[in-house]
Amino acid sequence: MRAKIKYNSPVVLTFAALSLISLILGSFFNGATTHLLFIVYRAPLNDPFTYPRFFLHVLGHANYSHYISNMLLLLVVGPQLEERFGSSSLLSAIFATAIISGLVQFIFVPYAALLGASGIVFMMIIMSTFLVYKRGTLPLTMILVFVLYIGGEIARGVSRDDSISQLAHIIGGVCGGVFGYILVSRKRF
Repeated sequence: MRAKIKYNSPVVLTFAALSLISLILGSFFNGATTHLLFIVYRAPLNDPFTYPRFFLHVLGHANYSHYISNMLLLLVVGPQLEERFGSSSLLSAIFATAIISGLVQFIFVPYAALLGASGIVFMMIIMSTFLVYKRGTLPLTMILVFVLYIGGEIARGVSRDDSISQLAHIIGGVCGGVFGYILVSRKRF
């Protein structure tokens, strides 16, 4: 019997493919498409590309290494979430996390640019702790992951100045906790 390759996680696989296309376009056009569409930065509100950047920034990556580090985690964690919570719920969580992190970056961090899927990855990591949720319990794994990831990002954000947006990671983690809780509250497990 031959095994068939199945497009088993349409949201996650499409996200990874669109991110790769964004990276290739950025490389081909020497970063012009990345700057135009896939980075949130303080741009004039009358620039029509300002608004799509609030959610498209999660598809942009600075280089192949940046892309791979995000996509490996996304491809490991995302399919389980998509199977458990559904494609439309995961897509909504991705979109909301992208918009929230893009707007926060635009409004509160005008001196820095934001691109990449790490906020989405952090959202998925925290959401994944809800995969073992049972009504009336609070998984210790969720508490530990939240404290280690979010606490680590807060400590790194305070202690060093680098090009990594700890704020996007924190927003992603908080969104993952909120969306995970909402999704498990809607379902009867």
